Amino acid sequence: MSVPFVTASDGEFHAPTIDEFFPPVIFFEGTNFEINRIILIRFLMVAVLILLFWLGTRKLRIVPGRGQSIIEMGLDFVREGLAENLLGKVDGRRFLPILTSIFFLVLAFNITGIIPGLNIGASSTIGFPLVLAAVSYVTFIYAGIKKSPKNFFKNSLFPPGVPVGLYVIVTPIELLSTFIIRPVTLTLRLLMNMLVGHLLLVLLFSATQFFLFNSEGLFKLFGVGTLAFGFAFTLFEILVAVLQAYVFTILTAVYIQLALAEEH
Repeated sequence: MSVPFVTASDGEFHAPTIDEFFPPVIFFEGTNFEINRIILIRFLMVAVLILLFWLGTRKLRIVPGRGQSIIEMGLDFVREGLAENLLGKVDGRRFLPILTSIFFLVLAFNITGIIPGLNIGASSTIGFPLVLAAVSYVTFIYAGIKKSPKNFFKNSLFPPGVPVGLYVIVTPIELLSTFIIRPVTLTLRLLMNMLVGHLLLVLLFSATQFFLFNSEGLFKLFGVGTLAFGFAFTLFEILVAVLQAYVFTILTAVYIQLALAEEH
């Protein structure tokens, strides 16, 4: 881990803190382009994604090799399981590039939390989830305006079929739920899952180090338990990384679908 929570100097257990998500600046300190460890991990994972897709698609064949097959499986999962399933073939392919980008970026940035040497999710600070939520929000608004320039906001805020007198209640609720809460929940859902997951992993493995190397007698047995829980939770974090990528992408697709609904 990047912060030594257990030190030999005092022999005491030090729990993880929120400071883990604010590592020291490495490059360009004092400027608007400060780069710390988490930013470097983001650069690394973007480079890895580009490299993987380039290697998997540079020599496309009718009978795909192993690399091409894996890439095609991932792309087909997003295309058929998310885009076309929710939006249909025409609109699904129209919004496929942005849905594919969101899915693989979130997955790559989440999975760094369990990669040795990185040990922190690149999506565990608010910048990345906030930017992706903004992209999702703008795409949803764009889809609605493109489908129905005159009626999108009107039908979103004043749903057809509602008695006129109830608009005093319904319109503020629709404004809050549709145009304010959606980007906030998208941001916080991804952020908090990755933040809490990292803190729990650090807690378990730092406790393992403390019990095995700094405690005495039977207390060392607790280290075996925390180590087992740590490995189990690592496997769970892999599932969470994939699930959060899926949830973020499918919610974006659902919002686009709602914006394209006939009543708009």
